[in-house]
Amino acid sequence: MASTPVTKLTFEEYLTYDDGCGFHYELVDGRLELMNPPTIQHFLITKFLEQMLDGEIQRLGLPWLTFRETGTRTGKNKSRLTDLSVVTQEQARELINASAVFESPPLLIVEVVSPDSIKRDYRYKRSEYAAVEVPEYWIVDPLNEKISVLSLEEGFYEETVFIGNQQIGSRTFPEIAIAVGRVFSAGNLS
Repeated sequence: MASTPVTKLTFEEYLTYDDGCGFHYELVDGRLELMNPPTIQHFLITKFLEQMLDGEIQRLGLPWLTFRETGTRTGKNKSRLTDLSVVTQEQARELINASAVFESPPLLIVEVVSPDSIKRDYRYKRSEYAAVEVPEYWIVDPLNEKISVLSLEEGFYEETVFIGNQQIGSRTFPEIAIAVGRVFSAGNLS
């Protein structure tokens, strides 16, 4: 992960920043951090989860939406890009003509781990998402074939790890039936 030559940005400057290159950046303590393009496996897993969550939202008639690669403000001059987030329609309505960076916490954030994001997904995002009170955070780890579901309890995440053919347990989607193995097999083209 490389940093750009821009020295410092405020959150407000970040919302309108465009270097003309089409790259995706996170804002970390006022510095832009370049995000490497995801792998095809990463895209396939994220797409599968998005379709599953969209199906559950539709089945239950919830006023929620799923989005890929939106931002979540996690501090004064911090914003993280999420692989997948679930937000209310009202949250989306507030940003209809603005940069898709949510300043109120999404209902659920999903991050798919890649070799260059291990520390970021397991450590930094975990603490930042808890600090802004994201109620549920999934760490989908194809490197170790496990899914960690973190539920916010009194400002800290309680973690439950799911492996193999276990069904993912979720407070946000208590009736969803997704086996861990099915999530990771979605990342294969065979």
